[in-house]
Amino acid sequence: MTSSAIEVSGLRKAFKDKVVLDGIDLSVQAGTVFSLLGPNGAGKTTTVNVLTTLMSADGGTARVAGHDIATGARAVRAAIGVTGQFAAVDELLTGRENLQLMVDLGRAPSRAGRVDALLERFDLVEAAGKPASTYSGGMRRKLDLAMTLVGNPRIIFLDEPTTGLDPRSRRTMWSIIRDLVADGVTIFLTTQYLEEADQLADRVAVLDQGRIVAQGTPDELKRQLPGTHVRFRFTSMAELDAATQLFPGATRDDDALALRVASDGGTQSLRALLDRLDSAALSAEEFSVHTPDLDDVFLALTGHSSEVVAK
Repeated sequence: MTSSAIEVSGLRKAFKDKVVLDGIDLSVQAGTVFSLLGPNGAGKTTTVNVLTTLMSADGGTARVAGHDIATGARAVRAAIGVTGQFAAVDELLTGRENLQLMVDLGRAPSRAGRVDALLERFDLVEAAGKPASTYSGGMRRKLDLAMTLVGNPRIIFLDEPTTGLDPRSRRTMWSIIRDLVADGVTIFLTTQYLEEADQLADRVAVLDQGRIVAQGTPDELKRQLPGTHVRFRFTSMAELDAATQLFPGATRDDDALALRVASDGGTQSLRALLDRLDSAALSAEEFSVHTPDLDDVFLALTGHSSEVVAK
């Protein structure tokens, strides 16, 4: 049974008269990627700052790695790693020196070869002796994440880790994140790229105006929207005509001998559609479920396009 890595209940935070977090509830299972989405000013970075003990909450409770963020802040910090939107590397130091500095500052006993292992893992061996100021944006982000891993955290908060990276570097980071999760690490991810959440996240929460307006897997969120449908393709016009009579309101494509039937895409709904065809002695040559993408979900839930998703 998968254990919980992060539990949040009724979390509140305000700055003077502006409420930023208005009683949010979250649950993140260990060894998964949890993505927090929201438009600019929704409170994503504030959520990360509170959960990583960089900022105190005004109300509610939260446990990270089993520790209360209010009473066990030191234990929380010992269990987590944090990578912000901008790589926090010392540009005057080499890649190896940046990593060694984190080892030297750590309280846990350093393991021989830890720095070399991280340089190898993040494909930074050739650049290890060069100043970080000479690194590309993607290399800096990799070094930053490698520095976060020096303490071997089991929960990592990534606040927009691929902002500003080119597509190739972004996909490299995705691969690294997947490898971390495969090793049992829990990832709490905020991102301005909906494709990123779709590719990486086991569960997504949409934060808008300080409230969680939806939670679920990416597929579950997509199925909530109108526009999800099942497409049936038949082998003859006669079959298409008969199927059209079965499903009033369906959209037909005579050229493709296809029928588009509105559905939430769930297994029960799909089974009901197939049973209806079977009861009429009809059989589709093929069928497929089509859902809106996460961009559609975000727009429907928040009234904002994904272009304004930020911190």
